[in-house]
Amino acid sequence: MKSIEIIRQAEKDLAEIFQQIDEIRDYNQEKVLNAFIVNKVAPEHFYTVSGYGHDDLGREVLDRVFADVFKAEKALVRIHFASGTHTLACCLFGNLRPGDKLISVVGSPYDTMQEVIGTLGDEFTKEDSLIAHGVLYEEVPLKDDDVDFEAIEKKIDDTSTMVLIQRSKGYSTRKSLSLDTIGKICQIVKRKNPNCICFVDNCYGEFVDKKEPLEVGADLIAGSLIKNPGGGIVEAGGYIAGKARYVDKAANRLTAPGIGAEGGAMFNQHRLIFQGFFMAPSVVSDAVKGAVLAAKVFEEIGFNSSPRYDDKRSDIIQNIIFNKPEPLEQFCRTIQSLSPVNGYVTPVPEYIPGYEDQVIMAGGTFVEGSTIELSADGPMRAPYVAYLQGGLNYAHVKIALRKILDKVLV
Repeated sequence: MKSIEIIRQAEKDLAEIFQQIDEIRDYNQEKVLNAFIVNKVAPEHFYTVSGYGHDDLGREVLDRVFADVFKAEKALVRIHFASGTHTLACCLFGNLRPGDKLISVVGSPYDTMQEVIGTLGDEFTKEDSLIAHGVLYEEVPLKDDDVDFEAIEKKIDDTSTMVLIQRSKGYSTRKSLSLDTIGKICQIVKRKNPNCICFVDNCYGEFVDKKEPLEVGADLIAGSLIKNPGGGIVEAGGYIAGKARYVDKAANRLTAPGIGAEGGAMFNQHRLIFQGFFMAPSVVSDAVKGAVLAAKVFEEIGFNSSPRYDDKRSDIIQNIIFNKPEPLEQFCRTIQSLSPVNGYVTPVPEYIPGYEDQVIMAGGTFVEGSTIELSADGPMRAPYVAYLQGGLNYAHVKIALRKILDKVLV
């Protein structure tokens, strides 16, 4: 069967699932639209200020729009966050003090966060970590590659200050967390210690479902603007949302005590962030459709891929497990060759700041490192998994899959 025929048949088989994804898109799009209308977004909110960034009306309205959409008391949306990891680090350093205890309740977080915490990294990096600042750290290991609710209940006590809940799988083979699972974790934590902060790393998960983690019991969430909520056009930054006290403490870490969320010029980026956020539900929907199609197609040709095409999605990432380094490298090079930017470049494994193993990354993206755009990457370690994600539009993902099939089926 030719590649185009495989894809056409897959699309027919996926019609009902695609309709469900469209319903989530429409729900989230209306939610975002209502937030814009209620907060009276206007052209004057696209203007910028310089210097200290005082009296920035657009920045204030932008924060309120994000807070309304994510059902938060307060939000902090800034281009000054260098990455998702930086955004998460501000939440951790802002809300944890020497002697406080942080617990990762879904196993080890991904590599860059382990360096922030202090369980990975060279001696120089570890000197600046949470652990070096006197924060205690523990983990609840996974059980059979899944969340161990019983172990979480045993681990949480009066000494637990914050739990870290990583929604997406990161560079692991566990399932990404559904909102039901996140809600169950929060219920367990709050029952054992009502004062413990439930902090969710929401990267890759925004707008994949009709609700967000704050609606199922989380106290604080954070993510990157060059992933889902930036709609593929935001150039940099991150967001934090949740209870006002925790957001304010993170803001003090980003800037300084006494400045918090009240300072920081936005360098004429307001319109892009507003517009990207407005576009995000549709862009995320296309990315999810692309991931579902990829899962179906890879299954059809005999690859080990997860999640399955008919699994409920909690993020935009699709795993393809190769078990050998060579096919992982070839897959990423094929994705790179089908990118709109730097399609002629050949990616090679290399060491990247924040990662212990060499990583191969394919992503000819308009925004460097944007993972809401079609990209693929993976660490050069067993079981040699390619993490396929993104797609500014479904058509691009479909074209890429067809070209991959053409090579595989030769």
